[in-house]
Amino acid sequence: MARRRHASGWRWLSSLVLLATLLALGWLAWYVISPMRVAGAVYPLSFTVEKGHSLKRASEDMAAAGALTEPGLFVLLARLKGQAGAIKAGNYALDRPASPLELLRKLTLGDTVLGRLTVIEGWRFMDMRRAIDAHPDLRHDTAGMSDSELLRAIGAEETHPEGLFFPDTYFFDAGSSDLALYRRAYQSLRQHLAASWQARAGDLPYRNAYEALIMASIIEKETGAPDERPLIASVFVNRLRIGMRLQTDPTVIYGLGDRFDGNLRRVDLQTDTPYNTYTRAGLPPTPIALAGLDSIQAAVNPARTRLFYFVSKGQGRHEFSENLDAHNRAVWRYQRGGR
Repeated sequence: MARRRHASGWRWLSSLVLLATLLALGWLAWYVISPMRVAGAVYPLSFTVEKGHSLKRASEDMAAAGALTEPGLFVLLARLKGQAGAIKAGNYALDRPASPLELLRKLTLGDTVLGRLTVIEGWRFMDMRRAIDAHPDLRHDTAGMSDSELLRAIGAEETHPEGLFFPDTYFFDAGSSDLALYRRAYQSLRQHLAASWQARAGDLPYRNAYEALIMASIIEKETGAPDERPLIASVFVNRLRIGMRLQTDPTVIYGLGDRFDGNLRRVDLQTDTPYNTYTRAGLPPTPIALAGLDSIQAAVNPARTRLFYFVSKGQGRHEFSENLDAHNRAVWRYQRGGR
C-alpha cells in the first residue's frame, strides 16, 4: 500500500513539473513572438548599442530606451539561440513595437540607422573638419591632431589638406572613427581625379593631375551654374596658355585668410600672397576649396573657345567676352549700371 502511495506521489509530482515546464515554455514562446509594449514608449524611437558593451548592458540600455521589456529574458533568448556574441553595435530605430525575436534578428543583422554627413562642394577643408568634429555619431580620433598629422594618419602623400577630399554624402555606423571618413573621402577624390585625368583633353597647360585639381577648385568657387563650368575653365586655360594672369578673386580671398572680412578691396588685389593671381602668374600653389566632379571634369575638358574674360551679370550667371573692349562694355552694363 505504501509503495503504491509513493508511486502515486511521484506521478503527481512529475505531472506537476511537466505542467509547469509546459506553461513556462508556452509563456516563453508567447514572450518571444509577442510585440513588446513599453509604457510611455513613443514611436518611432531610437536607441544605441554601444561598441564594447556586454549583452546584459545592451539589454538594459534598450529597456531604458523603451525598446525592450524583461531584459533578463532577452539575454536568455539570445544565449539559447547561440547569438549572445553576435549583436552588432550601432544606432537602431523602431517604428512600432517589436517582438524579442524580431529585435534579436535586427541586432544580429546589424540593421542599423546609419549616420550621415554631407561634405559640400566649395567648402574649404576647415569647413569640412568643423562639420566632422561636430558630428555626434562619429568617434573623434582626430581631436588634437594638426592638419599634417591627420594627412599622415590617413596615408596621404600631400602635405596641404585643401582640396584633397571629395564632396559627397557619406554614411557610416555610429561610433565609426572620423579618420575612416577622412580616408574614404580622400580615396574617393583620388579615384575621381585619376579617372578624369585619364580622360583629359590634349594640350592642357597642366603639368600633372594636381594642377588640374587646383584649377577645378577655382572653377568651383567662380560659378554654381553647371553649364558655365566648361566656359569658366576655357577662360583660365586660354589665359594660362599665353602667360596671362588668372586674376580670379576667390584665390585672393583664400590668400587673405582670416583677414578677409567679406569685402574685397582694391588694396587686397594689390597685396601679394602666394594665392594672389593678380600679382602672380600661373596657378596658386594648392587648391582653394573642395571641387566637385563637374568642376574636375570641366578643368580637364574645358570648352574650346577664344574667351579670355567674364563678368557676373547676376543670379549666378556670367557674361563672357573674347577681348578687353567687349569685357569693359559688359562690366559697364552689369557692374556699373550702364545701359
